Amino acid sequence: MSENQVKMVVLSTDNLEESIKFYTETLGFPLKFRDGDHFAALDGGTITLALATELDHPIYGQVVVGIKTDDVDGNAKVVDEQGGGIARAAYDDAHERRAVVYDSQGNGIVFYKSLPPR
Repeated sequence: MSENQVKMVVLSTDNLEESIKFYTETLGFPLKFRDGDHFAALDGGTITLALATELDHPIYGQVVVGIKTDDVDGNAKVVDEQGGGIARAAYDDAHERRAVVYDSQGNGIVFYKSLPPR
């Protein structure tokens, strides 16, 4: 199996501005970047704490763990074969290859790896 690292936790939000304010001002997490009114990444030390609206959240309403891997497709296949399920098969977006899966208990996982610049 490929090397996997938990690098991100994605939380749902209905109000990105309010959530950013809470996590930066109340809890002190520095803002790494934001994407409009639908996604923000906060510096959680060894992981990224992501805030996402329904538009950008992989499984809105759930806490989702982001696992950085060198084999997105292989990990998604193994999860599916071992009692989990695929919510969204592997795909490429502008920056990453991703697959959204459920573990055997229905918890959300996003496998991802960076794509080379185009």
